[in-house]
Amino acid sequence: MPFALLKYGFSKKYPARHSFTPRKDLNQHYDVVIIGGGGHGVATAYYLARYHGITNIAVLEKGYLGGGNTGRNTAVLRANYLTEEGVKFYRESLQLYRGLSNEFDFNIMWENRGQLTLATTDAAMRSFRWRAEVNKHLGVGSELVDCQQIKELVPLLNLSENGRYPIIGGLWHYDGGTARHDAVAWGYAKAACERGVELHQLTEVTGLKITNNRIKAVQTNRGIVECGCAVQAVAGTSSLLAGMAGIKLPIHTYPLQAMVTQPYKPVLGPLVSAPHVHVYIQQTSRGEFVIGGGSDPYPLYSTRSTLEMKESLSSAIQELFPFIGNARLLRQWAGITDMTPDYSPIMGLSPVDNYYLDAGWGTWGFKATPICGKTMSELVATGKVPDLIKPFGLDRFYRFEQVNEAGATAASH
Repeated sequence: MPFALLKYGFSKKYPARHSFTPRKDLNQHYDVVIIGGGGHGVATAYYLARYHGITNIAVLEKGYLGGGNTGRNTAVLRANYLTEEGVKFYRESLQLYRGLSNEFDFNIMWENRGQLTLATTDAAMRSFRWRAEVNKHLGVGSELVDCQQIKELVPLLNLSENGRYPIIGGLWHYDGGTARHDAVAWGYAKAACERGVELHQLTEVTGLKITNNRIKAVQTNRGIVECGCAVQAVAGTSSLLAGMAGIKLPIHTYPLQAMVTQPYKPVLGPLVSAPHVHVYIQQTSRGEFVIGGGSDPYPLYSTRSTLEMKESLSSAIQELFPFIGNARLLRQWAGITDMTPDYSPIMGLSPVDNYYLDAGWGTWGFKATPICGKTMSELVATGKVPDLIKPFGLDRFYRFEQVNEAGATAASH
């Protein structure tokens, strides 16, 4: 293998094809302009091209493919939410994730590992019982577990009754898992570009041209592009971009930090979340422990990491797994999350004609990537809002019909 790589590297002729659009000028007009080259943006482009025959599409990314929140999350996939609307939505997303590698002929490294959320109070157990019943009713695999079952699932977990918060049970979501976040974005982008979609990286949107309440063109650092319609999928900067269209979104943006340790041999199968100490952990296929927690307590458009959060996550995870105190941290990073008041996304129509919203994902955007792309593409192609995303429209905040998922955040993810 090393000699083959050296031979390939020094060769003057490269047999591999470009997976993505080579650097080229923007066209004067596109049927659809998608602002944001993360997972949601390229997924929407892919489903438009494959299932609706719309290929005159430009995906505009101010940085590089998947360089925003898609590349900064902790790769957790789950559907054990609280509301009927949320459970149905994420259930469909998990189902799509299971088949993506075969659909792309590109390995996204999907692993069905399950997620365990810990409870330390009777109130938490009542909440978990409620969630488990809602999940099972809607075909999502979740069940209550006691300490003996937890010990069998996670033998290294500290279940001592002398701890600060003794664990009394948990919610076992056996449908949960992980996937390689970069690979998801690459797979969607590759499949979209093969069907004629153009991906333009290093292309920042600087303004929107709206005439008679209708989107007409998108202004970028590389020129103005006319469009039949536009979709915004820019995660943490959603409210800023919507503001260019004169749309005020009920969103506040907060940094969300995580960190990763040196590799260990496989000792942790499931993902483990502990809302009582605001921490969660999973072990990657490379052996690293990925550790994350709640969002920063103040709004900020920044991806810097802080010593305060490092200390908080370190102390919390050692309560659950004392042996991790010997591990060395390799790196720490942050993304920026666009949080809505009800912890649910904003999807669908906007007050501006032919301008569609994909925003408000907070800490769960990666989980929704496939179903978001599928439903948003259906909306763009048909002009009708799919039933699955009707509850997540912007107008719910004016109708006082919020979809409250605050009780299912599992340490903010």
